[in-house]
Amino acid sequence: MDISTKTTDASPPAPQPAEAGQKRNGRGTTRPGDRIFLGLSRGSGVLLLVIMAAIAVFLTYRACLAISKDHTNFLTTFEWNTNLIPPSFGIAVLAFGTVVSSLVAMVLAVPVAVAIALFLTHYAPRRLSGPVGYVIDLLAAVPSIVYGLWGALVLVPHLNGLFGWLNDYFGWTGIFSWDGGAPRSMLTVGILLAIMILPIITNVSREVFRQVPQMHEEAALALGATRWEVIRMAVLPFGRSGVISASMLGLGRALGETMAVATVLSPDFTLHASLLNPGGGTFAQNIASKFGEATQDGRDALIASGLVLFVITLLVNGAARAIIARRKEYSGANA
Repeated sequence: MDISTKTTDASPPAPQPAEAGQKRNGRGTTRPGDRIFLGLSRGSGVLLLVIMAAIAVFLTYRACLAISKDHTNFLTTFEWNTNLIPPSFGIAVLAFGTVVSSLVAMVLAVPVAVAIALFLTHYAPRRLSGPVGYVIDLLAAVPSIVYGLWGALVLVPHLNGLFGWLNDYFGWTGIFSWDGGAPRSMLTVGILLAIMILPIITNVSREVFRQVPQMHEEAALALGATRWEVIRMAVLPFGRSGVISASMLGLGRALGETMAVATVLSPDFTLHASLLNPGGGTFAQNIASKFGEATQDGRDALIASGLVLFVITLLVNGAARAIIARRKEYSGANA
């Protein structure tokens, strides 16, 4: 047998199955570490659902104790006085204050935040966008009580001089009514909340706008579009769902803000309310200012108002997720 025959008869080794190679290389899901991580992930998700359910059950139970004591008009009463016998309380005035102040904050903050994010990502030079972005990050880290002190000592006196005419002509709405001659109104709270949620919406929107594909912008420029037309046709449609998510994050903070609102409205701010003048505080501010001195019935009433705030927050987040999901389906259908 010659050498050429030996070389020709030699066959290459048979390839191994892909599954065997994956198991040998440790890439499959059969590794112990993968199973442990999967179990921890599932357990964390289940634990979160259990905590949310426990909070909902606790709030519902204590709210039922308060509402069951002949308070059939809990949702429509414009009064909060748990010192009466029997106590009289309702969440209509608190719902009005919470919703109005949050809406004012969103109307003021969202356009400004989106404009700042667009300026930092598409207009400002890098040597300017870096320091400005750093300052915005610092604003997001300022404690709520600092914002509240600034609002009470600086914002309130200046608003009294600038917008005092609003109290004369629109005080009946409950939004611009001054309390004791000082502008401790829902407008003041909304402006303060707008300043507080501005960094959150700006930071998230800025990161979303940075993810816009460069080819989309270059294609628009190649077609002769101006910089604003590029933003309007390529950047804003791409980042619409992200801006909605950022706005919902800001709205969540505005709905649940406590110390800043309580500081601006001050402990002496009482809930003077009627059908024609529904001015008042917010859910979080009312709970923080009255929980310490409340009786057992009063605490149950405050917990009932906390349940309403809990439901409002869930509805807002659910609506935001539905809008984002519909936007993704619409984008996928047009792709």
